[in-house]
Amino acid sequence: MSLPRIAVDAMGGDEGVRVMVEGAALARRRHDKFKFLLVGDEARIKAALENHPGMSGASEILHCDDVIAGDEKPSKALRRAKTTSMGLAVDAVKQGHAGAAVSAGNTGALMAMSKLALRTMPGLDRPALAALLPTLGEDDVIMLDLGANRDCDARNLVQFAIMGAAYSRIVTGRERPRVRLLNIGTEETKGTEDIQAAAEALRAATGLAMDFEGYVEADKINRGECDVVVCDGFSGNIALKAIEGAARFVTDLLRSAFTSSLRSKIGFLVSRPATELLRHHLDPNNHNGAVFLGLNGVVVKSHGSANAKGVANAVEVAARLLEDDILNRIRHDLGEVGTEGLVAK
Repeated sequence: MSLPRIAVDAMGGDEGVRVMVEGAALARRRHDKFKFLLVGDEARIKAALENHPGMSGASEILHCDDVIAGDEKPSKALRRAKTTSMGLAVDAVKQGHAGAAVSAGNTGALMAMSKLALRTMPGLDRPALAALLPTLGEDDVIMLDLGANRDCDARNLVQFAIMGAAYSRIVTGRERPRVRLLNIGTEETKGTEDIQAAAEALRAATGLAMDFEGYVEADKINRGECDVVVCDGFSGNIALKAIEGAARFVTDLLRSAFTSSLRSKIGFLVSRPATELLRHHLDPNNHNGAVFLGLNGVVVKSHGSANAKGVANAVEVAARLLEDDILNRIRHDLGEVGTEGLVAK
C-alpha cells in the first residue's frame, strides 16, 4: 500500500533537527515505503540528511526557520501558525500535501494549531490526546485524554471512549476493546456526577464496538485488564506523569542498588537479561507517539525529550493510523451510535 507522506516538524523537540531527521531515517529503514516532508531550516536539514543517504529520494524540504518555543503560550503561537515549522507541518495536512504531521514541540501550541487548521470532526465536541502505555498483558493500553481538555463532561467522556475504542481496534486487533473510566473506586456509586453519567450512558448504549467494563483505579492502569482508559485531561495528565515518574524511580533504584557493592555488581551480571527486559519495557521511547483523536486529520505528538528511536516510533504511529484509516473508523462509529442521544449537553 502506498502511504501519503508524513510532514515532520524538524525543529521541534529538545534536540531539534538532528534527532528528528535521524528518527525519520530510522523509521524509513524499518519501512522503506515511508516518504517525508521535512519542515524547518533547509541548511540544517540538508546537513543532517548527509548522514542518511537513504532519505534523499524519500524526502522534500519545506524551508522555515521560525520555531515555536517550548514555553510559548498557545494563543501567541497561533498568531505565528503560518510562519513556524510546527504550523506549516500541520497546514501541509490541511492542504493535502501530507497525510499526517509529527511534531515534538510545544503540546498546547500543537493542539491549538491542529484544532484551528483541521477542525473537530462533525459529531464530536472536542479532540482528545491519546497515548499507548505499557502493561503486563500482551497489548499496550490506550489512555485518553492526557491533557488536551482540563474539564470534561459526561458527553465528552462518552465520545472519548468511542475514539479510544476505534484506536484500540487498530493497535490490538480486538473487535470489541475493553473500555473503562478512570475513577477513585470500582463501585458504581464512586466518582463525580459526570463520570457516573458517562458510565450510565455507556452501559445503556447499543451499537458500540466495545465492551464497557465500568471503572478502573489508577494503580490498575498497567495491569493489562483493559484496553482503553478514559478520563478528563487533568486527571489523565496527572496519572500519566505519576506512571512515568514511578518507572524512572524503579530504574534509578535498581541502578543504585546494583552499583552499591561488589556483591551487587555480581548480582547485576547474573540478572542482567531480566533487568534489560525491564529497562526496555519501561523506556518511554518504546511507547512514544501521542495522537490527537477527533480532528479531520492525523497529528502525532512526540515527546520533547525523545531520542531517534522514540521519534521513529512516533512516525510509525502516524503511518499505522493512516494505513488503518482511523478517521473513517471514528466517523463510522459515531454514525452507528448517534452520540447526540447518549448524554445531553
